[in-house]
Amino acid sequence: MSGLRNLILAGVMLALTACAPGPKAPEDSAGRPMEALTVVTASGPHAFWVEIADDEPERQRGLMYRPPLEDDRGMLFQFDVAEEQGFWMRNTPSSLDIVYIGADGKIVSIAGHTTPFSEATLPSNGPAKGVLEVRAGRMDEIGAKPGDTVRHPFFGH
Repeated sequence: MSGLRNLILAGVMLALTACAPGPKAPEDSAGRPMEALTVVTASGPHAFWVEIADDEPERQRGLMYRPPLEDDRGMLFQFDVAEEQGFWMRNTPSSLDIVYIGADGKIVSIAGHTTPFSEATLPSNGPAKGVLEVRAGRMDEIGAKPGDTVRHPFFGH
């Protein structure tokens, strides 16, 4: 009888755990929940929490005037059409890695260790529908390169 009771208790605990909310997503600077994004490289999946810049004012502001990003944080710029993109570092005090991403979620190119405050345009060198900005050097640390995959609902993953 105690075996049956333990089995029932285990089932109840499993059901309660399955219904329990997961960890709360961190919030961006405006108090909105950040979204999970994964960069998959030869060394495995690497998780990030990203702010979303999906309208022109957000894309123009980007990470200007912001302190350095934590290792697992970033900003995902979303565009309606995959086309040549070009980013700069105007009013951005921290060096970043800028990752250009095609509509299929594949990395097109990476502008690594960008120069803070520079107004030089850093081209995507191919059509990009999304652009991920993370702390400078982060893409080297995880071994990211063109052709690797970025998983996020925006890219259909």
